[in-house]
Amino acid sequence: MSGRARLTLCSWAATLMASCALLPLVEPATWILQAAFLLAVQTGVGAAARRVPLARPLTLAAQALVTLVLLTLTFSREQAFAGLIPGPDAFVHFADLLQQGSDDIARYAIPAPLESDGIRLMLVGGVLVIGLAVDTLAVTFRSAAPAGLPLLALYSVAAGLSDGGTDWLWFLVAAAGYLLLLLAEGRERLAQWGRVFGGAARTPGAPGAESGGTVAPVRTGRRIGVVALGVALVVPLALPAMNGGLLDGAGTGVGSGSGGGGTISAVNPLVTLRDSLNVDEDRQVMSLQTDTDTDVSNLYLRIVSLDDFDGTTWKPSKRAITAVPDGEFPTPIGLAPDIKRTEIETIISASDSYAQNWLPMPYPPSGVRINGNWRYEPEGMTLVGDHGQTTRGATYEVKSLEVQPTAEQLSSAPAAPAALRREYTELPDSLPEVVARTAREITADATNPYQQAVALQDYFAITGGFEYDTQVQVGSGSQAIARFLRDKQGFCVHFSFAMASMARSLGIPARVAVGFAPGSPQADGSVSVGLKDAHAWPELYFEGVGWTRFEPTPNRGSVPTYTVPEAPGSTLPDPAVPSRSASSAPSAAPSASESCTAEEKKLQACESESPQAALGKDDGGPMWPAILWWALGGLAVLAIPLAPMLWRLRTRAVRLGGLGRRTEADLAAHTLAVWQELTDTAWDFGILPDESQTPRKAAARIVRLGHLDPTAAASMHRVADAVEQLLYAPRPRPTAGLAEDVRRVIGALHGTAERGTKLRAVLAPRSTVRVVWAASEWWTGVKARAAAARPTLRKPSDQRG
Repeated sequence: MSGRARLTLCSWAATLMASCALLPLVEPATWILQAAFLLAVQTGVGAAARRVPLARPLTLAAQALVTLVLLTLTFSREQAFAGLIPGPDAFVHFADLLQQGSDDIARYAIPAPLESDGIRLMLVGGVLVIGLAVDTLAVTFRSAAPAGLPLLALYSVAAGLSDGGTDWLWFLVAAAGYLLLLLAEGRERLAQWGRVFGGAARTPGAPGAESGGTVAPVRTGRRIGVVALGVALVVPLALPAMNGGLLDGAGTGVGSGSGGGGTISAVNPLVTLRDSLNVDEDRQVMSLQTDTDTDVSNLYLRIVSLDDFDGTTWKPSKRAITAVPDGEFPTPIGLAPDIKRTEIETIISASDSYAQNWLPMPYPPSGVRINGNWRYEPEGMTLVGDHGQTTRGATYEVKSLEVQPTAEQLSSAPAAPAALRREYTELPDSLPEVVARTAREITADATNPYQQAVALQDYFAITGGFEYDTQVQVGSGSQAIARFLRDKQGFCVHFSFAMASMARSLGIPARVAVGFAPGSPQADGSVSVGLKDAHAWPELYFEGVGWTRFEPTPNRGSVPTYTVPEAPGSTLPDPAVPSRSASSAPSAAPSASESCTAEEKKLQACESESPQAALGKDDGGPMWPAILWWALGGLAVLAIPLAPMLWRLRTRAVRLGGLGRRTEADLAAHTLAVWQELTDTAWDFGILPDESQTPRKAAARIVRLGHLDPTAAASMHRVADAVEQLLYAPRPRPTAGLAEDVRRVIGALHGTAERGTKLRAVLAPRSTVRVVWAASEWWTGVKARAAAARPTLRKPSDQRG
């Protein structure tokens, strides 16, 4: 295999290896096979064009044209002429797919579903664009070092979107591909040079002597690459992480799957809710029509439940999905026949401005009639849109059960099944001890899980002194709940997260539901649900009743009747009073942050929060140390591709800066240094050194190939004369101004070179290979000294005395 073919193959492999960083972002990962095939076709076209040979711009144009045809054939065949040639309709379709992909990225959590053609186009098209850039730089323009920039961009995008669990592995794969590309280019250049300049001499018959001495630099380059890669993997461990926290709405979501089954590719509901409701005015998003005798104060619309708590955020678990059941839904988990229930029929109409891929429904639903692509998740009894299906403008009918357990039934509930209790009481080790300790203190007088749950609800809603404040900054991270318990200020998200965590610490199965609190009744009998009705509440499991709603947030929603003591003089709010919005008119201002008095709490007369504020709070702690570390890390990353340029600038400054000319030895060292800089600079501009020539002939060759003007040519010959005097004259005469002569020649070479040659000479100078040679020579010397210092054991002679 020729050197150019080997470099082409390594370019394809490096792009594909860097693309592996995108694998965790989408499920399934079969798209990588399609991308690999299309990338191979693109690379093959480039190899054929270079073999013709075509001019470099024509080679790039041919590859770009073939790439466009491949994408058209794959994603826009129906809109193209003859199914192959892209036209205006094809480009419009590409734009629509890219917009769809952008919307899906914002909607779906990682890993996203591969069924989205927009995401597939962004993945495959992005890999092809990066592959074209890498192939053009590394093979067509024969400059592998800058090809690391598009590879770094590809990895950075993937690392920025992933959850960070396996980033180090994909960095290792991508970096190995880049090193492979660099070694392939270095090997080709060494083969073109014919021999290693400045390499250590080899004795006849020594290993590597037959290859012209190219083995040692390549082997040393590999070792240097491995060491640099190891350093790159270790250094980031010292950089602080800037992760989202417990109260950050942008947590990760669940897995992906197909529309007909598999697992949910769910959007994190906090992200979706925040994005959908991130407007200033409290406008209507849904309208409800229900039975005339239905108590709308308990008509919560549930979107999804968050049951996976990792210490920093709550998110949905990865669940299997099926087709929506025809007719009646299965009986809710844990609901016994003797529990009183009433079936309610509700007609829900979503506005055109509300696009949610989870279907808001009263819980538990017993049936639903809706058009579109929807799938059913049995564990949470929720419906999730498939293939981009949302609630935008949808009207649907839901049958649901209003479960009415009594306090006695909840108090006497038996223990939950072991498997359910194990799953829904799991807590991370990072949760502060104060959470469980406070839960035990609050429920010290309780004798069963139901009394413990009511005690937790009363603590947050009434007796604990908590304030409902829309301007609070509780924070993020594993200490967020502890800070919330200390500061006693927060939103519905904070109250529900804290109560669910404390319930789990007591052994009560718990999860968090996200949706809408009861809306506002209208004169026509309908119920208007607005933006500021967005809400989160805890659900606790009791065997025989199932998942049961609690309301720990003051002034929000309604307190369940089964948690209100029947004794007179109860201090709990009236459960029949629904939450009220801050204003009936649209407002551009955020919700008020007034603290509520005890009397206002009883009357539930405090302002509602804006959902976007409730779902997007961050810690107010200082970020400067983390920003400083990240800035330093970014500078270190930028320094890696710029290292050859920085090394050359430093070397030139040392060589031309003057090494002292007080003795003949200093004079000789300075003269040889400026000559070395002159030949290295010519090398950087594409004039390979030829050590078999005398300085005078080498100077004439550089003048001829570099197209130097008479002034620069005179400076070139003056430096060569000084070197020849040093080498051959008995008493060489000192020559002044050699450094200025070298700078003049460098300026002339820069002025006559083409733009690409100039960029190559600055960003990826060829003479930096001397670093590899120096390292090889140093290592050879170390091994030689070690061998010389090793004692030699001689075999005793066989002579007889």
